[in-house]
Formats: sequence, structure tokens, C-alpha cells
Amino acid sequence: MKEKIVEILQNEYDALDLFSISDKMGISSSEDLERLQNYLYELVDELVVYQTKKNKYILYEKCPNFKKGTIQIKDSGNAFLLQDDDDIFISKKNIGFSLDSDYVLVEVIKPKTKTEKAEGRVIKVLKRGDKNIVGTIIRTKKGLKFLPKEKLNNELVISEYDYAHVVEGEIVVVKIDDSISKGKFNAHIEKHICHKDDANEDILTIAAKHDIFADFSDEVIEELKTVPVSLSESDYVSRVDLRDKVIFTIDGDDTKDIDDAISLEEKDGLYVLGVHIADVSYYVKYNSPLDKDAYARGTSSYLANSVIPMLPHQLSNGICSLNELEDRCAISCEMRINDKGKVVDYDIYPSVIKSRKKMTYNNVNEILMNNIIPEGYGEFASTLKKMNNLAHIIRNERMLRGASDFDVAEAKIICDENGKAIDIKKRERFDGEKMIEDFMVAANETVAKHFINNDKPGIYRVHDVPRPEKIQTFINFCNANGKKIKGKFTNINPHTFQKLLAQLKLEGSEEIIYKSLAIRSMPKAYYSYENIGHFGLASRNYTHFTSPIRRYPDLFTHRLIHEFFFSNNNTENEFASVLPDVCKQSSDREVKAVEAEREVVKVKMAEYMENHVGETFVGMISGVQEFGIFIQLYNLVEGLINIVDLDDDYYIYEEETMRLIGKKKKHIYKIGDELKVKCVSANKFDGTVDFILDK
Repeated sequence: MKEKIVEILQNEYDALDLFSISDKMGISSSEDLERLQNYLYELVDELVVYQTKKNKYILYEKCPNFKKGTIQIKDSGNAFLLQDDDDIFISKKNIGFSLDSDYVLVEVIKPKTKTEKAEGRVIKVLKRGDKNIVGTIIRTKKGLKFLPKEKLNNELVISEYDYAHVVEGEIVVVKIDDSISKGKFNAHIEKHICHKDDANEDILTIAAKHDIFADFSDEVIEELKTVPVSLSESDYVSRVDLRDKVIFTIDGDDTKDIDDAISLEEKDGLYVLGVHIADVSYYVKYNSPLDKDAYARGTSSYLANSVIPMLPHQLSNGICSLNELEDRCAISCEMRINDKGKVVDYDIYPSVIKSRKKMTYNNVNEILMNNIIPEGYGEFASTLKKMNNLAHIIRNERMLRGASDFDVAEAKIICDENGKAIDIKKRERFDGEKMIEDFMVAANETVAKHFINNDKPGIYRVHDVPRPEKIQTFINFCNANGKKIKGKFTNINPHTFQKLLAQLKLEGSEEIIYKSLAIRSMPKAYYSYENIGHFGLASRNYTHFTSPIRRYPDLFTHRLIHEFFFSNNNTENEFASVLPDVCKQSSDREVKAVEAEREVVKVKMAEYMENHVGETFVGMISGVQEFGIFIQLYNLVEGLINIVDLDDDYYIYEEETMRLIGKKKKHIYKIGDELKVKCVSANKFDGTVDFILDK
């Protein structure tokens, strides 16, 4: 009966009284009416249904004063309920027994105003977020104790049995149990990570916090014993032999997991571009231990100088990697492209390739940009130049259809042999990097189009249209800060958004900051079994096909290609039924990996700056809040000038324009301003860097 009650209330906009619900359920007897009342009371106790003061009933999710969502707790102890529109602020006194990442029910206790977010309080934890709490085992007068890395509002109670199996200095993962006693959480030690004195302890700790682990299960290790180290005769059957073609790879200097290779020919007035991708799904069988583990990981994680791979090295660096002069199984996407950059025809087929050379971006860029031919590259120089010409044509075609240029700068952390940050540079992308990106985008679009044309279920990389109010907020911000945007942008499409960005006319660090703000005004890309297109790329059809060694959705796309196009198996319904879960898991794991990567960068930047305290730098304001201004140095290190250190005036925060304005002197601090600053402190343990103005 409960399910029926919820179904009825789900279809109603207004609250219903007992008799209205009974009428809709066809209840007339007093006994059934009493049962209905009792079920309603239970649903109220379970916080599924809200009972109004007039004894009417409505689902909590339909009440404007109640919201459900994931809670995100900040280092300050305060939190936000994440919502599709505006997040709801929750002070630490109103968090209750919720933990970061829990799914909670919140009552809105203060409405949103022009200057402040709505405020709420947690009513109930609906679902634990299954978040890892990472910390160190320390010794106190009373014995061993778990010291969490992050601030918790409640104390953890761990059994003596668990403490008997750890040592002082050990880094462990703790999980919260459901039971709560005397305002404390009962918890248990779930996993041992490393010792606090181990190299890369900081990276392993952050990875564990985000549920990313380097070790593989016993089942995976056992399956690896069956994985070959080279191709056998049967592997060549039913594959197109491309070993005589000039095919090569281009990657970073230290890359070991090589999953893409390229080739180029010219026939009948067309470019014939080959993008050859490691056939990982040939070795990772569906629902095998390897596959289940890859599904759980979702992606490889690149954390400063470390890589935590999605697949064991025996696969990622071995039989699946398109290593130089070794026969490898691949899936080839051969595209015939005209001089306008349009793919006019294509073939997708299983192949065997032999990479002629493992090239590096540095050496390729010497050829493309400086006309310097490094040793061993002579026979490939002409082909590389033709490839670069084609890449510019493809890129131009993409820009003509409205694609946005979001080449946002990234920091490159240089570490010593012990994993300590010794330098930070801005990661540069030149013609070689852009060329490979252009070719991979073309292949991803072609494969997605192939699924659509053949009406087969698939995984798509989608990016929705930005919400008009978000774009207007960005425009208002630009106008208020001297970047005048002309025209109306009510009908947002790739072309109009491209024109908006073009009006900014930015360069240098200012371009980095404003592009970052523009990205924040847009929804995030994600994986979906429903194709809604990719706004940022101005692409109707887009998937991820080109990185199956390090991304699970790519691996799964390869599996679908084998099933639907190479083998013609009647498995569409079987795979269509699992695609929603695969897409959600892949999107969720991508978010965790990105969060871990950002946190590692933050910690390593602080570690680097610990050796530069007292030094002066020139930077640019990258963000403004009521508590201070964020400064980004030209090597992308970011730190904070606390508002208490702006002692020449009383500064008022203007939220809409993100500016601090002096009450008396009217001096304004805004995003994009260049300042000379001094580093006064840096702390790698909490990833903070503090600046003051260098007067």
C-alpha cells in the first residue's frame, strides 16, 4: 500500500488529505481507512511524506522548503547542498550527523536573497555517501588513535581489535558504520594504504580519499597469468594486416601506455587519415575479473609524477600498448577527408599494426615549428608536415561550425626521485599536441556517427547547452569588469557562444582566468546512452573511442563495436540494458579522478612554495570572495590574500561582479588585476598558500 500512496502523491501537485487519498485508492471501509492512516504515519516517520499543519500530505521532494541532494562539507566545517541551480548553504551547527558526500534531506530555513544563498539544515541522512575517511594512526597517552586528514564534526569510535592490527604512523582508510552512539560515529578500519614516511605518501593518501587504489585484486592477478605477451597465429585471423603501412605514435617523453597510432595517405584528391587504437577489449573479456576491476576504477589517474592505472601494467604497458616495432591488435578508423576538413567516407575494422616509431611531442614540434629534424625522424618529416596541414584544416572546419576554444592551461609538477615538488611549469601545447587532439576528435565523431547511422545502442560523450541565466551572469560579470559584451545572447548555440568569447579579446594570464570563468558557466560533459550532442565541440555525435587503456567508456565502446559490427552478435538488448549503469559509473569515476588530480596539484603547489616563503612574485587576481582575493602566479600556483591583510580600508564584497570595494578610498580589487605579492606561508598538508601585498 505504501508504494501506491507514493505513486498517488507523485502525480499530485498539491497536498492531499486522508479522504482525498482514500478516494483515489478506492478505499471505503473504516478498517482500510485506519490502515491507510497508519501507513501515512509510517511514511511521515520515514521522511518520505510531509504532513502539513492542516493534516494534508505531500512528498518531501514536492515541498518548496525541503530539498534532497548530496552534501559537500568544506574545510571550515560549513557545507553546501549541491543542487542543479543554486546550492544551499548549511552552517556546521546544522549539519547534524551527515558526512561529506552523503545524500540528505534538508529543510530550507532562510530563503535566497540577492546577496546570499538560501540556508538550510539537515533533517535526515537518506543514504551514506560511502566516502573514504583517510588518516594516520598516532600514539597518545591512552594508546593508538586514528587522526583523520579532514575535519569531522563528530568523533569516530574504532574498536580495540582494529587498533591491534595497525602500527603508529600507518595511513589507513576508515569507513563509517550505520550505528551512532552518544553523538559519535562507530567506524572500522577498512584498508591499509602506506606509512607516513613512505615516498609519495601524500599522493597515495589523496588517491585513497577519492577511492582510487593502486593494488589489484587476487582474482585480477590470477587472470593476468593467462594474458599473452605477444601475438599468436590466431590473433591475425579476421584482421586487416596493416604492418606494411607507415604507422607511428606520438606521445609524451615518459609515456608507456600507448593506445593510439596514426597514418596518412593521399588518394583520389582526398586525405586518408588512419587512427589506429589498441584493441583492449580483445584481451579484457566482458565480466571477467579484469573487466569488473576496470569498471570499478573507471579511468587511470594521473597524479603529479605518479600514474594509478585502470589496467595492470602487463596490459597497459605490454600487450595492449602500441609499442614500437611490435605487432599489436587494433581497431582502425580510416577516414577519407576532403580539403574542407569534412569526413566524406570512412571504414572501421579490426587490424594488426606495427608502429614504425615511438615519437615524442618535443621532437615532432621541432619538425613542425622549427623545421629541425631530430635524429631518426628524417623519413617521417614529410608525412608529419602533411598531417599538421590536415590538422589545421580539420580544426578550422570545427571552428566554422561553432566549436569553442577551451585550451585551458594546466600546471606541470616536476618532482625529484622522492616525489617532492621541485618545480612547477605551465604545461605547453604546441602543434604536435593539437594535431593528435584534432585527429582523435575526428575519430571519436566518426565512430559516434557510425553507431547513430546503424541505429545501435552506444555510449556518447555529451555536453548540454548552457542555461541562459548562467551565460547572462557571466556577461554581467564581464561588463562590470570592463570587458564589454555587445549583442543579445538569449538563443544560446555554439556559434553565439563562440562569438561571445571572441569579443573578450584576451591574452596571457587574463585569458586563462576568463576562460576558466566561462567554463564554469557551462554544464559539465558526461557519458550518456542518449545522444544529445556536444555543445563545446559543436558536434552532433561524439563518443570516446581513442583511449581504451585509460578510460572504461572507450573500452566498452570497443566491445560494442566488436559485438555489433565485427561479429554481428544478437546482443543489442543485453548491452542496451547495462549502458545506463556503465555511463553513470564512468561519469562518477571521472569526477573522482579529476577531484584527486586537482587536490594533488594543490598539495604539490603548496609543497613547492614552502621553499619560497618570503619571496615576491607578480600574479593576477583569479578569484574574489568576501574573505579575500585569490592570486594566480604565472606558473599557475594559486594562493590567498586574506581580507584582514587588506588593512588600508574596509572592503565590501560585491557578489554579482566578484569585486572587493574599499568603503572609504573606493579602491577596487577585481579579477584580472595584476598585483605584486609576497608569499608569507605555505602548508602542503592542507594545500594552502598565503600571500600579502608587496607594498
